[in-house]
Amino acid sequence: MKNLEIAALSVEELNEKIGTEVESLQKLNFAHSISPIENPMKIRQAKKLIARLKTELRAKELAK
Repeated sequence: MKNLEIAALSVEELNEKIGTEVESLQKLNFAHSISPIENPMKIRQAKKLIARLKTELRAKELAK
């Protein structure tokens, strides 16, 4: 997901997206702890996406 797409989301959509991404990150971590996943870089990408979403959410909160 690109930064322009993230910036276009509303606060409610950002909260929803953060929830789904955190859930998918937990599933990735669980799957990786049981047996190594094929592409462990997916974990890092998921963490960075969550950070981008939270940053945009915070920026929108401060703008109000």
